[in-house]
Formats: sequence, C-alpha cells, structure tokens
Amino acid sequence: MKAVSPILERVKTGNEAELIKLSLEFDGVAPEMIRVPKIELERALTNLDSKVRSALEEAIRRIQKVHQDQVRTTTSSKVVDGGMVTQKWIPVDRVGLYVPGGRAVYPSSVIMNVVPAQIAKVPSIAVASPPQKDNNGLPNGTILATCALLGIEEVYAIGGAQAIAMFAYGVAGVCEPVNIVTGPGNIYVAAAKRALRGIIGIDSEAGPTEVAVLADESANAGEVAADLISQAEHDVIAAAVLVTDCVELADQVEVELERRVSKTKHGERIRTALGGQQSAIVLVDSVEQGIDVVNAYGAEHLELVVRDTKFAADRIRNAGAVFLGRFTPVSLGDYSAGSNHVLPTGGCACHSSGLSVQTFLKGVSFIEYNEAAFRDIAANVITLAIAEDLPAHGEAMSARLEQDGK
Repeated sequence: MKAVSPILERVKTGNEAELIKLSLEFDGVAPEMIRVPKIELERALTNLDSKVRSALEEAIRRIQKVHQDQVRTTTSSKVVDGGMVTQKWIPVDRVGLYVPGGRAVYPSSVIMNVVPAQIAKVPSIAVASPPQKDNNGLPNGTILATCALLGIEEVYAIGGAQAIAMFAYGVAGVCEPVNIVTGPGNIYVAAAKRALRGIIGIDSEAGPTEVAVLADESANAGEVAADLISQAEHDVIAAAVLVTDCVELADQVEVELERRVSKTKHGERIRTALGGQQSAIVLVDSVEQGIDVVNAYGAEHLELVVRDTKFAADRIRNAGAVFLGRFTPVSLGDYSAGSNHVLPTGGCACHSSGLSVQTFLKGVSFIEYNEAAFRDIAANVITLAIAEDLPAHGEAMSARLEQDGK
C-alpha cells in the first residue's frame, strides 16, 4: 500500500506523459501513446494464428452461453393493493477491465472480463494490459487480437497500479474514469484496487492462484499431480493442496510430481510453488473430514476426484468454482468450460463469488404507492419513526394526511 500510494497520486495529478514515464519505470518500455490505435487491434487479429483464433472463438461461444443464463429479469412485487415495488437490474455506465501480462499471456482473461460486461449491456467498456518490450510498447498481440474478436476498441497499453489509477481518476485527453474495475493482477494491482475502492467498485483483491484437490483411492495419481502442477505454473507463490484419505495415493502423487515437474517447461517456478508453505499434501481420516478441510480452506479452485462426487459436491459450501470428476480439471475452467475464471482467492470464497454478469449490474428498486395504500400504512410508519426518535420522518407522512396538504 505504501509503494502504490505515490503512483496513484502521480496518475491523479498527471497526464499522458506521466503515464508513459510510469510505464518506463515499471515495465521497462515507453509506449508511444497509452491508447492502442484501432489499426493495431486489427493488425493483431489479422496476424493471429488460425488455430488459436478458432480456440478463442469456441471459448467465447461457451462463455457467452453460460453467462447469458445469468441475466436477471425485472421483478415486480405487489405488496398490497395500490402498493408496488419493482426491482430493475441496471448496468453500470462504464467499466475498466484489467488483463495481466507478466509471466504469462492471458487472452482468456480478456474473454472472462469482457463477455459478462457485454451481456450485462454495459455501454462503455475499456481494457488495460501492460506494454510489452517485444511488441513495441503495445500489449501482447494475442490479447489485442482477442479484444478485436470481441469488438472492444478502447484498449490501453498500461499495467500495474497506474492502470487502476487511470481507470479510477481518468486522465484528461486519454481515458475517462470508470465505475467498476475488474480483473486479476499482481500484488500492486490488488493494493491499488484496495486503495481506490469507494472511488471505484471492484470485483475483488485477487491474490495468488490456488487449487485444492479432494481425492480418494479412486483418483489417478498422475492426473492429480498434473492438476497441481498446472496451477503452480502461474507463480512461485501459487498454492497447490491435495487433501486425501489415501496414504498410497499421497505417496504416488509425490512420485508423479517429481517426475512431471522435471519435464515441464516452467519446472523451476513450479518446484518453488510446490515447495512453499502455501502448498501441501494433507492426510485426513475420511472423505467427510476432507470435505471439512476444503470448506475451511475455501479454495479458488476445488477439484473433487472421489467415487461419489455428488455426495461431496452437495456438501461444499466454500469454493470459487468446483470441478467434478477426473474429466473436469481446472484447466478446462481456465479456458473453455463456459464458467468464469476470475474467482475469489485467499479464503474469500466463504463470502464472495466469482466474476459474473451480476458484477456489472445494480439492483434499483422503484416504489409506487397510491393514496389508498399510503393512508393504510401511514400510521405504522409514523409509529416507527417516533420509536426511532426521528419525528421528521413521521411528519413527512402526516403532512400528506392534512387536508389539502395544509
């Protein structure tokens, strides 16, 4: 928080030149301009590998299908004759979507942020992603191409705390302020979101990724190990936890981890994550006790690889997303299951949900009572106002009961 405070102030009082200076300081590259020209988005899409484009388009289709079913409808409640309360779900006016660009490239995060905002019918959507040295100060080409696939034309080459501040405060001649900022990022992004919460709405303060696997003797050790490795690949502080009641499986997974880590591309990063205090193999007496453990942990991603997945799933209360059975690994949800991969971390699954269409909607109540319904309830309201020692509240009611309002 101390580290990001001066950055936020520089953006608040600065201009585009200041944003470019910040990019040079923190990303080692100075983009020519912060806003990405439309021609660069079109060029990135033209240059996108055809197989990658096809895979992205299928992911978009599936994610749109799931999120379309999240749309809320207007509801009207007849409280009494002549008294009606209607709740409408209204999209926020403008959102800023953050797509990280550090150790990995995340076009999937573009989709996960943009699709629910579009389905919520947010009228103004902007995306920010860090400038890349190997792309002439532009964000990663695949990220730009994905924005183009989704019809997003307002894209900014800026990352870190400075991107969140730009969205929150706006920068004259560059970017208008937004109402909500969503999307995962590093610790500086999370700190900026915490500092600016209230000025903007946020989805969450995303921490390092987590996977917990609850498995019994029916699980395949190689598959479990591969799933733990897949999330450890994100970061040296990523958490990978196996909870099992089978000592033999635990031993086999350890062997498989050693074998597979030595062969995979980011082995050093993965080994560090798996060896950290945030990762472990937890032995329990039963699957039931394992369910208690994973509910207490509240993982971002929870895999249930047990004989009776329905029994286990029915008892899960705390998880960002739950993956059932051996053919539903977290990797599927990261890209193409249709669910959203922007999920609560750090145990926040006990009180928070993942990104959805609802994130971008406000529930607004419209209340209308006619005279008869008003007169019927007025005495109750006056009684409660007096009980709360707020007599003017009651007087606002009784004023309407006076003859001709006098």
